[in-house]
Amino acid sequence: MILALESSCDESAVALFDPQRGIAGEWIHSQIALHERHGGVVPDLATREHLKNFGPLLEQAKVIKEFSAITKVAVTQGPGLAACLAMGGAAAKALALAWGVPLVGVNHLRAHAWSPFIGIHAAAPNDFAQRRKALLPHLGLIVSGGNTLLFEIGEELVISVLAATKDDAAGEALDKGAKLLGLGYPGGPLIERYATGGRSDAFDFPKGNGPRGELSFSFSGLKTSLRYRLEKMSIGEVTAVLPDLCASYQQAVVDSLLRRTRAALPLRPWRSLGLSGGVANNGALRRAMSAEADQAGLEFLAAAPRHTGDNAGMIGFAAWSDVDGTQRAAGYDLSVEPNAPLA
Repeated sequence: MILALESSCDESAVALFDPQRGIAGEWIHSQIALHERHGGVVPDLATREHLKNFGPLLEQAKVIKEFSAITKVAVTQGPGLAACLAMGGAAAKALALAWGVPLVGVNHLRAHAWSPFIGIHAAAPNDFAQRRKALLPHLGLIVSGGNTLLFEIGEELVISVLAATKDDAAGEALDKGAKLLGLGYPGGPLIERYATGGRSDAFDFPKGNGPRGELSFSFSGLKTSLRYRLEKMSIGEVTAVLPDLCASYQQAVVDSLLRRTRAALPLRPWRSLGLSGGVANNGALRRAMSAEADQAGLEFLAAAPRHTGDNAGMIGFAAWSDVDGTQRAAGYDLSVEPNAPLA
């Protein structure tokens, strides 16, 4: 049994992963209500909340009193906010030392990369290795507030980055768009909510078009375009067409992600297409990526909604499945890596 802790940003999370049956339990404390008042994550407040909430979460999981089944402790090492990562790291080290079990650090982005495979394992734990092999090479898209990455998982389980964003990440573009529209925080889910019933072709927003076959993403122009458009509109005009504005802005993000993914399809004889990260919970994006996979004849693997955001379940799973990623980060002297890359 692996005890996993996650504290890269504003979610304090604990999970237990059992290789024989999958994720045995997940406990999470969200700080959205706290940071909503400030329009975004305040690092000092997030750090304080981790310090306050890890103890109760561990008590809920009953791991402090009933730890005999735990053979390893895993914790998010990075990327993320340094002080937040340090809170999870300190808790993980204390538990691992007290119990005399190994401690491993998990790359948060690699955990996202593997998160679509959690359901594959849960469906048939004993056949996971064979089932995973049949899905490789795998083309994956991580879409979150801080990262937008196209990557591959090769047949030897090696992760390689194919493309990243030149400027803003997709989630960042959605959050900034929501702020410009006066919707609040968190921006992505609010834009999706207001987009319901809106026309996605009502406004023509840039999609970061580049040369044919271009894989790199760009979202800064999208945010700027929205700002210029809003400057020409009155508050009443914005209110009247808010669903259309949100639907069109969201569609521009989806189209940009889809175009780059489509451009990567000829690169390898892919067997599966994956979607993960916080923005992967967006319904329009999931539907578009699923349709793209169907058209390409690939199996579509999307992270479960509860594993799209920051969560400890994917950390525990990666600590077990991603040997290449965790064997380089083990030991009680584990340090945080706020800017750790995917690969």
